[in-house]
Amino acid sequence: MRIVVLAGGIGGARFLRGLKQAAPEADVTVIGNTGDDIHLFGLKVCPDLDTVMYTLGGGINEEQGWGRTDESFRVKEELAAYGVGPEWFGLGDRDFATHIVRTQMLAAGYPLSAVTEALCVRWNPGVRLLPMSDDRVETHVAVEVEGERKVIHFQEYWVKLRASVAAEAVVPVGADQAKPAPGVLEAIASADVIVFPPSNPVVSVGTILAVPGIREAIAEAGVPVVGLSPIIGNAPVRGMADKVLAAVGVEATAAAVAQHYGSGLLDGWLVDTVDAGAVAEVEGAGIRCRAVPLLMTDVDATAEMARQALVLAEEVRA
Repeated sequence: MRIVVLAGGIGGARFLRGLKQAAPEADVTVIGNTGDDIHLFGLKVCPDLDTVMYTLGGGINEEQGWGRTDESFRVKEELAAYGVGPEWFGLGDRDFATHIVRTQMLAAGYPLSAVTEALCVRWNPGVRLLPMSDDRVETHVAVEVEGERKVIHFQEYWVKLRASVAAEAVVPVGADQAKPAPGVLEAIASADVIVFPPSNPVVSVGTILAVPGIREAIAEAGVPVVGLSPIIGNAPVRGMADKVLAAVGVEATAAAVAQHYGSGLLDGWLVDTVDAGAVAEVEGAGIRCRAVPLLMTDVDATAEMARQALVLAEEVRA
């Protein structure tokens, strides 16, 4: 079975770990969000790609869900002593090594897709990890802080401000001019199933879909496209999905997110059992829907979520 998964960071990475357990023989291609990418300290940082790579490769800080395990922060402390910031973004010493290698390879002329492939040789994540694009795309957020309206990088909105203010608009800068990375459209065209994991529908999956050609390829693939709701009981499981959904005029409900993706793209949708009342509404919008437990409490629970997604895909196919 060839499975394509559109993934953001923590939620996508943890779902993938469950999917690998649920379908160990499957050929899984991950199209990773690069809209969260940022340049810091002269280095190219790709948080979502790295979170998937570290999680599946056994190097993730399990408690945080991001960054390396057994991490130290001496370089960050020394930079701060020189007055070099930003201090609000915490890169650990082990993590710095990844970004140094990536930046050196990019400077040598390698595209991000080739760099990501090279980094994965060390981590052996057990999936093919592709950036959504080799082109530079950065998600920016329009906010009002202390009476001043400004546009800031998504990382500043989420890491520095902790999404403490309303997002007035979310813009994937550069996405409209970007091209899918090599292998992305081919993976979609040859897939048996396409999955939207419980990643952020606006700044993760939504940013991937904003790259011209990707949404169209999925819609035309002719295979089941199933998703898992990141909203449970009208609230995000983690993160700030409610804030960015509001910015694009979508309610923070499982049914509203399904309709945001739309029946022209989405064939099946899983909601949590607490949102069972939304099943009829989703199906009324032309999307097959089932209610199952969706909390990724451990790998076994996540694997069962993945199995249910594949069962729903087979129902759609039939």
